[in-house]
Amino acid sequence: MQYTPAPLFDGGALARAAWGAVTIPQPSVETNPRITTGDGVSGATVVGLDTWVWATGETPSQVRVTASAGSLSATVVASASGLRVSAPDSVPDCHGFGVPWTQGAAEGSSRCTVEFTRSSAHLGGTTPLTVSVGYDVAWSATDGTSGTLDPITTTSTTDLPVAEIQTINRDTSH
Repeated sequence: MQYTPAPLFDGGALARAAWGAVTIPQPSVETNPRITTGDGVSGATVVGLDTWVWATGETPSQVRVTASAGSLSATVVASASGLRVSAPDSVPDCHGFGVPWTQGAAEGSSRCTVEFTRSSAHLGGTTPLTVSVGYDVAWSATDGTSGTLDPITTTSTTDLPVAEIQTINRDTSH
């Protein structure tokens, strides 16, 4: 009679060990417009316009890790559906990870924007733009087991100057 010892790991334990070794980076974004104001503040956006927001290459939409112990392997996949954007004095409208702004892009063609309703002067010169990405985490193993792990959210904050453009409309016929 031959005795086969029970494996030291099951699929779930191996998946949890693999996931414990992963660090998902904080989201990194770019914005547009990025103007230089009359008083020299660079990288500012403007009240009342759609500010495009998009994830840079450092912000993954999916993270995959596989661990093996003997003949057992477990793969963990963390998937996100997009950015969540928030800031004081703003109206965010973000679905997905956004697209980079390009010269000539039509207003309203970005799926991730934030419109600021007030300048950042009352906040000390910049408005904190908070961006988070929530990941759902699932795993499967070669022993036929699978499951989910606790979701994870990564967050970053960028200080964004928000400027107002003052205009005067005059009737030139007078």
